[in-house]
Amino acid sequence: MVQRCPEAARYPFAMRLALVAITVSLLVLLATACSDPGVRLAPALAGTTFDRPVEVGAYPDGRTFVAEQGGAIWLVEDDGATASLLDLGALVDDDLGEGLLSVALDPAFEENGHLWAWYFAADEPPRATLARFKVVEGQAGPGSALVVLEALQPGYNQNGGTVRFGPDGMLYLSIGDGSASLDPFEQGQDTTTLLATVIRIDVSASTAANPYVVPADNPFAGRDDVLPEIFAYGFRNPFRMDIDPESGDVWLGDVGASSTEEVNRVLPGGNYGWSILEGARCLDAGDCDTGGLSPPVATYEHAEGVCAVIGGVIYRGDALDHLLGRYLFADFCSGQVLALDTRDGVAIPAVIATLEGAPVTFGRDANGEVLIADYAGGGIYRLEAE
Repeated sequence: MVQRCPEAARYPFAMRLALVAITVSLLVLLATACSDPGVRLAPALAGTTFDRPVEVGAYPDGRTFVAEQGGAIWLVEDDGATASLLDLGALVDDDLGEGLLSVALDPAFEENGHLWAWYFAADEPPRATLARFKVVEGQAGPGSALVVLEALQPGYNQNGGTVRFGPDGMLYLSIGDGSASLDPFEQGQDTTTLLATVIRIDVSASTAANPYVVPADNPFAGRDDVLPEIFAYGFRNPFRMDIDPESGDVWLGDVGASSTEEVNRVLPGGNYGWSILEGARCLDAGDCDTGGLSPPVATYEHAEGVCAVIGGVIYRGDALDHLLGRYLFADFCSGQVLALDTRDGVAIPAVIATLEGAPVTFGRDANGEVLIADYAGGGIYRLEAE
């Protein structure tokens, strides 16, 4: 089990049964729990800072890549020395919650040099874009872009946005409902749009004429009432998603509207409830049919200093044995980093560290150890044993 502070037993958890699954309110936990005494957040990359970092990960030559919301992607040495990998500033509108939101290297990157990015386009019409870029000798240019998919955005926010590859080689992309607050355009339950979904596509042979293929084993392939790209749907703003490299399980944090944040383990064909539900709470108590909805693994309520879930990663490193297999995530405003153990079927997260800033994304270094980017201060931190 995750180590907890000795004082934790003094503080009650607010637990509730919802949608035939247990979810956990972290209101008291987030306000009062102290950090795991065996874990700390240490500055990485010699303390080098960045402008609104949104993505961090391992580059095959031993360096680390860091992407900024404004469109710059850097390669960084352990001593902090930086070199430009790609600058998408001319292609990206980084106003409000937009900009460059996610970057992933192709599974065959060392052979093909393909880098994938999800960003909000600078020109009209308002849209989020999935594009592939070609890296040659450590650099790529915006002119190498192959646009694979575009999602028109009805509003200015909730653009979702993580691109990841699974152990199956497929590309998974989380996409928000593209609106503001309470889904005024009713995208959450609309299966004829890619908004408010996680999609799964095959981009192994992408060309301008055939940008992607829908895998035959996608859960809705062959149906007329659901777009075949959809892997799961019913998300508000799945800003951060990750795939366990061992199990292939898809995990994400779905940012709530007014009161509740949620963590989901995403199963093929699942409907995760937005905008019927926020977390496990019915938005309209008088009209709330929860039949067929997939409940969140865990939820927590808004409180002073608590505002938005940042989905993380399943820990598969070697330095923190007691966290092995746990899902690590954070809250953007409180800075608290939490570990979630669901092996016994009851998800009870515990605070393991606190970042004095705004954690915005999780990544892994070349050894599988966890990196966390601070959006406010611009630093990159490594989770390590004290």
